[in-house]
Amino acid sequence: MQNKKIKIFIIAGEVSGDALAARVMQRMASCAEFVGIGGAAMTECGLKSIFPMADLSVMGIMEVLAHARTLTRRVNQTVDAIIAARPDLVLTVDSPGFAKRVIKKLRSSRDGRDMIARGLRFHHIVAPQVWAWRPGRAKKYAKTFDKLYAFFDFEVPYFTKYGLDTIAVGHPIAENIMNLPRAKKPDDKIITLVPGSRLSEVKKLMPIFRQFVETINSCGYMGYKFAIPIVETTADYVMREIKDWVVKPELVAADARYDLYQRTYVAVAASGTVSAELAMMHVPAIITYKMNRITTLIGRILINVRWVSLVNILLNRAVYPEFLGGDATAENIINEFDTIILPANRAKMIKELHAADNMWVRPEGVASKIIADDILKSV
Repeated sequence: MQNKKIKIFIIAGEVSGDALAARVMQRMASCAEFVGIGGAAMTECGLKSIFPMADLSVMGIMEVLAHARTLTRRVNQTVDAIIAARPDLVLTVDSPGFAKRVIKKLRSSRDGRDMIARGLRFHHIVAPQVWAWRPGRAKKYAKTFDKLYAFFDFEVPYFTKYGLDTIAVGHPIAENIMNLPRAKKPDDKIITLVPGSRLSEVKKLMPIFRQFVETINSCGYMGYKFAIPIVETTADYVMREIKDWVVKPELVAADARYDLYQRTYVAVAASGTVSAELAMMHVPAIITYKMNRITTLIGRILINVRWVSLVNILLNRAVYPEFLGGDATAENIINEFDTIILPANRAKMIKELHAADNMWVRPEGVASKIIADDILKSV
């Protein structure tokens, strides 16, 4: 039994990480206090973020370079905050580039070395997909972190072979989703558009989504409505963008997105966590992603998997159609949409999504509980 609360410096850099970190915080509320960086969900748990989480929501090589000055300033600010807080543990959630820069700078400082010598440890949630590309990252993670919480058993050996203590916890978002009523055929044919949570990706996908919506509206498709779940990092931009759309989508707050997904007939979504959410809720979807040309070219050279959607990877087949890079066009999405809305095809996709149900959650419990329990044993 802890005689006093442990202090954890916690860092989340994007919406999915914010949600997971908040659940871990809730599990530990009675025995831990938190300082660090987070978004709306962590703020509701009492965290006062030292700066806006949106400053870290950057993805892609060129995008990161464009924000290098801001990121460097935030790294320095975070290191100073850790030294001032003198926590028992630094817990980072995804956003590995930022996390590693912070830890490297902390290890190189006199105060940081002193704190590490006194027992400060670094735990990280979300293993990089080294099985997909750049397997050498596993060795770098072993040099940076003291503990890694991966999602799936097949990921663990990639890191333990380099001596990094790694445990599989299941997919974190499953604990909020797997007990929800599964998506049924909605009364309203709602098409949900999910442009992502990072501003850089949203800016690239919104024009494609607009063209898709306008084509659906002008080509005789009957009864379809549109909705977009919005997150704090991109809400203002999305609201400005749709002001001059001929058809105005319904905007839904991020914390109500699962209700929206239950009402969704077909989703068109950015690659990422949302594709796993939709798969768990058995929502038919088309996955798309568009990045900077240089980032896309490098990705094609380095990535070693056929698909980017996690359900496709787990089942080793193309359940969700994917349009990435130059293939991410409104025309391709519309052609695939015409196929999915056929009742037999929609039913087949939903049946295939059911096949992944037992892969999302571990028998010993949900991810946030496994992580919280492990931290309390470690500190």
